[in-house]
Amino acid sequence: MKHPRHTGWTFLTSHARVLAAIAEDRRTRIRDIAVRCRLTERAVQKIISDLEEDGYLTHTREGRTNAYRIQPGTILRHPAEAGMTVDGLLSALAQQDARQDARRDAPRVLPRERDSDSAR
Repeated sequence: MKHPRHTGWTFLTSHARVLAAIAEDRRTRIRDIAVRCRLTERAVQKIISDLEEDGYLTHTREGRTNAYRIQPGTILRHPAEAGMTVDGLLSALAQQDARQDARRDAPRVLPRERDSDSAR
């Protein structure tokens, strides 16, 4: 599926999106993260490296794939988020995803079709 191209700024950084993708599936492939986050594989590799370097994430090799481990108690970097942990951020994002899924899966209510007998 081709996604429309986005221009301009966004509220969530690419780092937050990559971390959320890993939180959803700790054995996800870089290729899959790139598609989900609409980034290049190279950008995802750099972001993962940044996250590992700053202690937000580690990985271990399991066969031909990586298994990632998020450090949930790590404090977010920006002073405005002082005290907020990675776990808190991911929890908020997961709640939003759950609400979106519930709305998407809810049955669509169509306007009632007029009964032909009542129209006469």
